[in-house]
Amino acid sequence: MGRCPEFWRCAVRSLTLLTLLTHLSHARGQQPAGIQIVDRATGRGIPLAELTTVDGVVYLTDSGGRVALNEPELQGQTVFFTVRSPGYAVDRDGFGMDGVRLQLQSGSRHRVEMQRSQPAQRLYRVTGRDIWLDTVRLGEMPGITAPLGTASVVGQDSVQTAVYGGRMYWFWGDTSRLSYPLGLFRTAGAVSELPGPAGLQPSAGVNLAYFVGADGFARAMAEVPDPTGVVWIQGVSVVRDAAGQERMVCSFSRRRGLEEPLQQGHLLWNDQREIFEVLHEIPLQERWRLLREHPVKQTISGVEYLCFGAPFPVTRVPARLESLSDPQAWESWTCAADQLSGEGQTLPQRNAAGQLSWGWRRAGPTTQQDEQRWLRAGLVQPEELCFLPVDAERPDRRVLLHAGSVYFNRYRQRWVMIGNEQAWEAGSPSFLGEVYYSESESAQGPFRAALKVATHPGQSFYNPCQHPEFDEAGGQRIFFEGTYTNTFTKSVATPRYNYNQLMYMLDLRDDRVVRAFGEQGGR
Repeated sequence: MGRCPEFWRCAVRSLTLLTLLTHLSHARGQQPAGIQIVDRATGRGIPLAELTTVDGVVYLTDSGGRVALNEPELQGQTVFFTVRSPGYAVDRDGFGMDGVRLQLQSGSRHRVEMQRSQPAQRLYRVTGRDIWLDTVRLGEMPGITAPLGTASVVGQDSVQTAVYGGRMYWFWGDTSRLSYPLGLFRTAGAVSELPGPAGLQPSAGVNLAYFVGADGFARAMAEVPDPTGVVWIQGVSVVRDAAGQERMVCSFSRRRGLEEPLQQGHLLWNDQREIFEVLHEIPLQERWRLLREHPVKQTISGVEYLCFGAPFPVTRVPARLESLSDPQAWESWTCAADQLSGEGQTLPQRNAAGQLSWGWRRAGPTTQQDEQRWLRAGLVQPEELCFLPVDAERPDRRVLLHAGSVYFNRYRQRWVMIGNEQAWEAGSPSFLGEVYYSESESAQGPFRAALKVATHPGQSFYNPCQHPEFDEAGGQRIFFEGTYTNTFTKSVATPRYNYNQLMYMLDLRDDRVVRAFGEQGGR
């Protein structure tokens, strides 16, 4: 007599469960297979490399360039992975496939090389969680003391740094936490040791010690009494007060997200409380007498100034605490006439010889947008432009920069700029994700050419910041980071990497840099 259908269903379930339990019992002895994606030129692991199986399963490398495959069902199988990473390429096989076939075994290790197509080398993720997760899972040595993250931070926007009291201070904008979508919106902060005996080499990573609250999460670094809105800071710098003591300062903007500010001014660091407090407010109609971006110190005619801009240092103020509140102490590098055109736009000013009349004046700076408008109107010639560099690889186009920083470089003996492009044209890989290098004999330009050094197709990499304190080999190798995110794009977020800081290194001996800008020091 036949068995009832329920009997057979129970038998199938029991057999399936037995098979699964047997499989898992064998799997307990399995070790994860490790895959490391490395830069062919340096042998260093590549963060943000994407490995995709034929059926669309995606794995992302950590800061060591590693993926730990702890999936028993793949052990003993040959698996094809498509391998992609921004600015890098893997060798194609005979069918034109961008990937590799790997025989996965328990504890097996695999090394895949990629050719770097961009000058800058991606080093590691600075912020967030699970920074070296796969490296830890594989039993390898991570680059930092907290490889899985700290202070419950999972995302951080737009870094500001300053060296103060012998340590490096780090500040970020909006900071995400894992426990709830709303995180910290009044600036997070941390400190690290400078490179040297007490600190890591810049190529290894950054050991961040966060300022945290009672709950262990990053705490607010900017104390602005009104609780309404977010508080963002810029222009973190060190100046001297009337007694000659160093003081850390910055500007602040309290606002409703990306909307117009509700309040602005300057903040002063309180050493005892370890927090920025309001130094003074500035009227909202003031547009340029406010610390911005990443100021650099310049001594001009015997006076030490903070010079800054977006990204070119076209506004200056003496590096004295009392000067911040003195409107007469602020000047900008400009060639704009005092009068405006009929459309309310500034016009270029020329001297008796017909040349643009550049100089430091108590007025707003000449910007890239000014030069762009003047060029289109035929008011200036291309060779007169100071802040609209030609794309070194596409001389038919000019590079409109969104943000960045300028510092003097000892190796090049020039002022070097790292900035991200604001690309409006169709066909650009990204709107805010393309990173350019430029240089000039003067901090105020002209910056004639710009070379793309890093790309982030379909993603943003905004507000890049150089770290001159990290320079290696006398400035031959420079370091910069920026915010990697899908904000302002239609792309999906990259797990763990999204809304976090990525560190890069650029070797100024790179052939592409030399072709674009000449030999070291212009020789």
